[in-house]
Amino acid sequence: MSIATAVMPNHWSIITIAAAGRADPAWNTRMRWPVKGDDHVVLHDGERRSLWAAQLDAAVMRADRTVLLVAEGLGCHAASWWARLSPASYVSRIAGALLFDPPAEGAEESQPFASPAIALPFPSLVLSGADAAATIPAVNGWGSRLLRGDRQRHGELRPWRSAPRLIQRATARVVDRDVERAIAVHPIFHRDR
Repeated sequence: MSIATAVMPNHWSIITIAAAGRADPAWNTRMRWPVKGDDHVVLHDGERRSLWAAQLDAAVMRADRTVLLVAEGLGCHAASWWARLSPASYVSRIAGALLFDPPAEGAEESQPFASPAIALPFPSLVLSGADAAATIPAVNGWGSRLLRGDRQRHGELRPWRSAPRLIQRATARVVDRDVERAIAVHPIFHRDR
């Protein structure tokens, strides 16, 4: 049984986002998760971002459960750009995001996906490797939580020991978000009653 099978909640549909031709995305090399999720959206380049966004829209709408976005590198900035500029009816289907190794904000490669400086409308965790300090502006802008760690990306494929805790943290944040939404929408759930 793989780590993904053992610890991934069944109530999420996982959509992975990675650059074209990426055979070993970080979530696979670090956590032994499958190379592709329930759906996979390939990111070719920033010049075709509208086409990419339409493909992500379609993947989100095809999902039969709440969506967990899992992105790597430039895909992190692309997911942020999409979430901040897409209609609420699409974004509301997202439970959260795991973002691996985003390039530094302002780096030339991330420019096509520059977006308004507002927090993402869902919980997110950024897992950053060797240059975690360079990702702090993006993490702060996204309202994410940063998990630092230099994990070996090449060599023997082994599960990341922190994977179960990471999933528990992400799940807890999603549950907290759902409870907050229920309280906000339904007065009967207000805590002071």
